[in-house]
Amino acid sequence: MNDAHAARGPQEPEKRPRVGHIQFLNCLPIYWGLARTGTLLDLELTKDTPDRLSRLLVDGALDIGPIACMEYLKHADELVLLPDIAVGSDGAVTSCLIVSQVPLHELDGRRVALGSTSRSSVRLARLLLEEREGVRPQYFTCPPDLPVMMQDADAAVVIGDVALRAYLHQAEELGLLVYDLGEMWKAWTGLPFVFAAWAVRKDYLERNPRLVREVHQAFLESRDLSMAEVDKVCEQAARWEAFDEQALRRYYTEALDFSFGERQLAGVREFARRVAPDSGFDPGLEITVLQP
Repeated sequence: MNDAHAARGPQEPEKRPRVGHIQFLNCLPIYWGLARTGTLLDLELTKDTPDRLSRLLVDGALDIGPIACMEYLKHADELVLLPDIAVGSDGAVTSCLIVSQVPLHELDGRRVALGSTSRSSVRLARLLLEEREGVRPQYFTCPPDLPVMMQDADAAVVIGDVALRAYLHQAEELGLLVYDLGEMWKAWTGLPFVFAAWAVRKDYLERNPRLVREVHQAFLESRDLSMAEVDKVCEQAARWEAFDEQALRRYYTEALDFSFGERQLAGVREFARRVAPDSGFDPGLEITVLQP
């Protein structure tokens, strides 16, 4: 990766692109292959939660990385989306949930705890509750620990590994109902939902176009290698995580959608249209995707 080498002095080393990495299992297939291909050495990788990585990208502390759909829409004029890579679902996702003590239509005026790690999932949950279910709960934000959340709430919005544990066993153990945000969105709109897309800062893209394409290609190759060797990925992950290989394999091959094409773009546009009135951005904003 030496895109800007000619523009630098002979003694000035090229800087690795600063790239974000969501530290949830749902992003593992996008990054697992980087070590196998050797590309990991070409990146300055920062691991964090979706919200924090979104903020770092918007603030210019990262060059390329995942960004929550909601945060992208707020800063679309500063970012360019990378094609064919995202974390989303075309139906049930199993790791973005509302868990509740009562059916959703009974949540009007009741307390709903919002996990504090992803604004897109929280905004989607609010949209589904208010516009699809017709209820107006009392929301409050707290750290994503389901048993703690439910001590002070009638329902909770959880994502990532916390949600996956809830989906597989914890919600049943606590006697809670489970509602899948991806499944609810698909039933409501007929479209997939993109929870996180990958984007590059426009200013960085202008300075380093070839380097950006190389990083993008590295992500695609990593994801494709991971999915081709998904049994190995799941076997290795299961050694250190509280999920067995079979559950992880279903998650990666049946629930998650790592692509970003025309249908996913239509889902982003529909989400933008529905949340724009109270979110401070133009519902017809231009969504820019890196062209081949």
